[in-house]
Amino acid sequence: MPSYTVTVATGNQWFAGTDDYIYITLVGTEGCSDKTLLDKPLYNDFERGAVRQHIFAYLGEIELVKIEKKKYWVQDDWYCRYITVKTPAGDYVEFPCFRWLVDDKEVALRDGKARLPQNEKTSLGKQHRRKELETRQKIYRWKEWHPGFPMSIDANAHKELPRDIQFDSEKGVDFVLNYSKAIENLYVNQFMHMFQSSWGDFGDFERIFVRIKNTISEYVMEHWKEDFMFGYQFLNGCNPVTMQKCTKIPDKLPVTSDMVQDCLERESSLFPKPSQHKQMKSENVSFLQAGNIYIADYDIMEDVSPNATDPCTMQYLAAPVCLLYKNTQNKIMPLAVQLHQTPGEDNPIFLPSDDKYDWLLAKMWVRSADFHVHQTVTHLLRTHLISEVFGIAMFRQLPAVHPVYKLILPHIRFTIAINTKAREQLICECGLFDKANGTGGGGHVQLVQKAMKKFTYKSLIFPESIKSRGLESQEDLPYYYYRDDGNKVWELVKSFVKDVVGIYYDSDETLQKDVEIQAFVKDVCSFGMQDLDYCEFPKSLKTREELTEYLTIVIFTTSAQHAAVNFGQYDWCSWIPNSPSTMRKPPPTKKGQVDIKYIVDSLPDRGRSCWHLGAVWALSQFQENELFLGMYPDEHFTEKPVKMAMETFRKKLSELSREIKARNEGKKLPYYYLSPDRIPNSVAV
Repeated sequence: MPSYTVTVATGNQWFAGTDDYIYITLVGTEGCSDKTLLDKPLYNDFERGAVRQHIFAYLGEIELVKIEKKKYWVQDDWYCRYITVKTPAGDYVEFPCFRWLVDDKEVALRDGKARLPQNEKTSLGKQHRRKELETRQKIYRWKEWHPGFPMSIDANAHKELPRDIQFDSEKGVDFVLNYSKAIENLYVNQFMHMFQSSWGDFGDFERIFVRIKNTISEYVMEHWKEDFMFGYQFLNGCNPVTMQKCTKIPDKLPVTSDMVQDCLERESSLFPKPSQHKQMKSENVSFLQAGNIYIADYDIMEDVSPNATDPCTMQYLAAPVCLLYKNTQNKIMPLAVQLHQTPGEDNPIFLPSDDKYDWLLAKMWVRSADFHVHQTVTHLLRTHLISEVFGIAMFRQLPAVHPVYKLILPHIRFTIAINTKAREQLICECGLFDKANGTGGGGHVQLVQKAMKKFTYKSLIFPESIKSRGLESQEDLPYYYYRDDGNKVWELVKSFVKDVVGIYYDSDETLQKDVEIQAFVKDVCSFGMQDLDYCEFPKSLKTREELTEYLTIVIFTTSAQHAAVNFGQYDWCSWIPNSPSTMRKPPPTKKGQVDIKYIVDSLPDRGRSCWHLGAVWALSQFQENELFLGMYPDEHFTEKPVKMAMETFRKKLSELSREIKARNEGKKLPYYYLSPDRIPNSVAV
């Protein structure tokens, strides 16, 4: 008598096993099996990592496998990895699950073959897709956390999230616990309650720092005062996205050639001399004409409210404009700094030729503004929050059998969970962010709201974002490793996505008829981004090239872009004078009135420094059992062409990792944040 052999595999997570009743039902083209008890309470058949087999009578081609868990004594969640059905002909059919079974609910699984909605042949398949999405849309609901923000998940705490997207252990992502543990590991826990207590001098910072330094942070500590180090961070620091080519000095920065003449190398000037308008000899071309002037404008910081949560400590913000130039060694060097947007007598332009303390403090104000923009805009908004939008829309609009669901699911792993935890503990009112950051207490919310008004779909296309800032030329601007490595990773991801798209979409018409992918894209724009006209997110996709670009954005943003702006935080921000998280003295309004005491008193006090160090250390750590780009241990895809595309992707990523490692050999400032073997698959920290 023909029969099926069914293999059930339990997850390897702690607490993945269960002592509850486990039932299974097979639904075939020629009938349905009885509900069969697979595990009895206390028999321990389905403990962590267990694999069990069972025999079922022949039912034709198996369309669904239904699993049900019934409570025995207390609620005991069970994680099922997959179910394999061996047919009478000896073939093996995979039914991927990779889900938690909670409460007393039934889960129905399709086989692992990915299908577009228009390719469903049976009414049962169509019905299953529809019911799955109806159920998910009730669970994954949109919610506006703050006006003007991207939409987020409707959950106030991590424990309220669907079990499938929670962390395996909530304790591992407890920000309070992790920051406190980091502070203890960094040997600065004796300072964590010493608010209002200023450091004595830079030597005080160094005495605590010497125990916790690493290669890059130590180099930063030794060279942070130097102009080349200040300029280098615009290229390869943890916020390498603010600088752009300057073709015209803005009116709000009334710098003149005479001001900066002594600071420039070569016999040239900032602006064209009168004779140069008529005669353009190469040796007389101005820095502007030669394309060697750059600008970093922090206008978004204007009118942002400083942290006022501690009445005993005044905190201050600035909205600086920084002019930079490329010297003969191809190094980016600061040329002029203005600390506010409106020029005036009380808003001087600081220069490298000024008193050393005036110039040092002006640069520190730029670094502090950069820190705030990095944390709130570059990092929070443009990786965490937008990745959550993609994730929620995916769960709401794409069933588990859809190839795009299978493709992007690994890249939103734990993202909704980490964001929910952040809203619960970190960036909420009176959260940890308020303890050490000058934009705490609401300024960070204002920054996101302002940044959203300039946030466009096109800015997520990595090569376009580089080009929009005029920095695409390697010849004009060498040593911009963020750009160079980012372009290579982007192309590898795009090539992989193109391969997968080509497997399932044989024409543009096929894409246009895919109502689920169109609903996904529309959900991102109309709900996730609240249908903001200026964001220019598409509401539909017409060509396979458009789909390839869209999915490349999703995967690159959630993996590579987040890695580039997250995992360097300890390297570049742990030496506090280089990236002050807050400033306790107002920006200077005149030159010649600053001394070393004023500078040290401007910096975060001992307590805020302590919490800042704990934060940048904790945020720079990989998750336990981290999955890096190209690692897909959960086999949602079962088709050979996709597995071959994945293998090709992994090989190319490995080649790039070796290439980056070779380039970094012997460098005092290696750049490895976009090495594929250091890029986690998803935003999970």
